[in-house]
Amino acid sequence: MNVVIRVDALYRYPVKGFTPERRESLVIQPDGRVAGDRALVFRFADAVAPEDATFPKSRGLALMTFPSLARVNLTFDDQADTIRLRVDDVDVTADLSDEGRALLAEAVTAYLRTTGDAPLLDADGILPLGLLGDGRTARFQDRPQGFVSLHGAASVAEVDAAVPAPVDDRRFRSNIVVSGAAPWSELSWTGRVRIGEVLFEVQKPIERCAAITANPDTGARDARLLRVLTGVFGQDEATLGILLLPVDGGGTIRVGDEVHPTP
Repeated sequence: MNVVIRVDALYRYPVKGFTPERRESLVIQPDGRVAGDRALVFRFADAVAPEDATFPKSRGLALMTFPSLARVNLTFDDQADTIRLRVDDVDVTADLSDEGRALLAEAVTAYLRTTGDAPLLDADGILPLGLLGDGRTARFQDRPQGFVSLHGAASVAEVDAAVPAPVDDRRFRSNIVVSGAAPWSELSWTGRVRIGEVLFEVQKPIERCAAITANPDTGARDARLLRVLTGVFGQDEATLGILLLPVDGGGTIRVGDEVHPTP
């Protein structure tokens, strides 16, 4: 009996480091990025706007260094170009005008001041935060080519079973989650993989950072998942998921699409 691998969930991340946005479909651009993904970022004061489409985590707010960001419920309305930011007693909605950006940056800063991440704000070059991006152009990925990220739900389930803290797909912040693949089998995919109408070239496995240790509901670092991946699962580097680039111009992928790795 042949097992069918399908797209189980799709995500994009309008603001780098913040709330995932679950989607029924994603547009894969010819340049290898998801349309609207990481189209905004809260940059540090000493981080200038990049000339290229690369923005390392070290230049702005990211879960890797500010785990309490996971508690922020952030939604982006790409019709009205507004962001709503909710956490604790804070509930702010603002547009992408200069005044709106300043209001959102002040709200994020005020929230972080109430968390265990507050001392990080006092380092040289951090404040004041600024909000970069137009909300549409995917340009603040960590890597020059952007890439589309994918992992298997079964791999995450095995990690979840290995630790007492809850672990789900949100910790790994992939664009594509697939079901039907055996645990860890996606790490062995090479060559090309077709997802719905889009053909991809497999680039490499994803080496993970401390962002995955943050609980997506509480913002607490409650699981030593880097050690779990190297210790319990015997990996040389903490790895989960793979990076893809489209072949022949990209297209649209949808939840339920079949996934066909090269044998």
